Amino acid sequence: MKLAIAQINCVLGDLAGNSAKILHAAQRACQAGAQLMLTPELSLCGYPPEDLLLRNGFYKSCAASLSELARNISDIAVIVGHPHEQDGKRYNAASLLRDGRVEATYFKHFLPNYAVFDEERYFSCGNAPMVFEMSGVHFGVNICEDVWGSEAARVAAQAGADVLLVLNASPYSVEKLASRHEVVRQRVAETDMAVVYANMVGGQDELVFDGGSFAMDRSGRLIAQSAIFEETLSYVSLDAHGVPSGEIAVLPMQEAAVYQAMVLGLRDYVGKNRFPGVLLGLSGGIDSALTLAVAVDALGADRVHAVMMPSPYTAQISLDDSREMIRILGVRYDEFSIEPVMESYLSVLRASFAGRPEDTTEENLQARIRGNLLMALSNKLGALVLTTGNKSEMSVGYATLYGDMAGGFSVLKDVGKLLVYRLARYRNTQGQVIPERIITRAPSAELRHDQTDQDNLPPYEVLDGIMACYVEKNLSIPEVIAAGYQEADVRRVVRLIQSSEYKRRQSATGVRITERGYGKDWRYPITVRYQDQF
Repeated sequence: MKLAIAQINCVLGDLAGNSAKILHAAQRACQAGAQLMLTPELSLCGYPPEDLLLRNGFYKSCAASLSELARNISDIAVIVGHPHEQDGKRYNAASLLRDGRVEATYFKHFLPNYAVFDEERYFSCGNAPMVFEMSGVHFGVNICEDVWGSEAARVAAQAGADVLLVLNASPYSVEKLASRHEVVRQRVAETDMAVVYANMVGGQDELVFDGGSFAMDRSGRLIAQSAIFEETLSYVSLDAHGVPSGEIAVLPMQEAAVYQAMVLGLRDYVGKNRFPGVLLGLSGGIDSALTLAVAVDALGADRVHAVMMPSPYTAQISLDDSREMIRILGVRYDEFSIEPVMESYLSVLRASFAGRPEDTTEENLQARIRGNLLMALSNKLGALVLTTGNKSEMSVGYATLYGDMAGGFSVLKDVGKLLVYRLARYRNTQGQVIPERIITRAPSAELRHDQTDQDNLPPYEVLDGIMACYVEKNLSIPEVIAAGYQEADVRRVVRLIQSSEYKRRQSATGVRITERGYGKDWRYPITVRYQDQF
């Protein structure tokens, strides 16, 4: 028999639109000769619905949409993920739609409650297997977290399943696909079942689902692999014994995958929230240059508006390099000096500032003027303002509230400074859009004369390494020091990370690409006196 994997991009809460997408995929799969189609976790409503799952009406709407979808599907069976309410309990469920009805429903056994997941807040656990037969093959069903442990797959095998179908909404992070392969290979070895794994694709707020659906045979050999970061309808053929075969897509290397994740995350955030386009401030630096490149690749030049706002401290090469990038990309561009506004602000504040030396106050004033102007343009034109700060800066508070932090979405929120440089170089291998001097010159906020980032921060090789250890790997201070960093540097960076939480709490949402970004999976208090010592 032939099985289809519908790797689809769902819009959260768009029950009619998601149902139509599933139905269209089922019709195409049927025309291609498939008898069964697998969709991702909660494909009917999108993932994660969060506190929509606390509303009774949401379950009623999902139930009505599921029944209507079942009536419209013919000549093919479809496994659909959806939230389900029964006997006063709520479940993360998957139903078999066959012959115009909902034939059977499976409830997810294990609910993730770590990292970006919070399913114990919403759902109850199931404990029964669901096994059904088609063309002599017996299929079991698991949902996402079920397959990361042994029990749910073992229960399906004991119930007679030959092939395990797994519905997933597994978000992207670096190296995540390899982890999925390894986990599924373990389940195959334990149960002697082949596995077909369907994963969602698309952006949802800070999360990006990369797809990468696949199938493994009973020896743990990868026999089918879908592309990542795009919708696909792929096929797996099963022989009479449930042994699968299929095609394997070539997957991108790390920098290419991260770049594609950022493009997809931005494209879907803008598209699903119906913004006409985006607006960003150019500085002549690497962060805004990379953000601009991603924006154009995600949306097209006609939907991107760049603004250069030089101050007396802006170097001529910053202006020249920004203009060159604009020429290459062909986006809408405005350029106006903020010096008259600075003078006006300082005139108003002169009496209050009397007797006090210039310091970061005047530097921050420039950033806030720029943020104010960008937000005015956003209000007038309707475009979404992109912030351009990176994860290294957000870690240690090297950003100005209501200044360069002003905006609605951050492409680089989970991208450290060293990775910013690698991504810029990667993008230029696809066609040079970022002037080489932007990549090679020393980074600077240009808020005073002869300023560089390393005037105030450790070298980025040190900062990013400590950040990765402490934030992403959750290592203790002694463990970070043991990894090869100087104790003074470690304690300084950790202190800055802890003291900057109030800024991060007010920052724009942005694309998550690591196992721990500053979003759903980072929940530290703002008001706290504890300081890490161990």
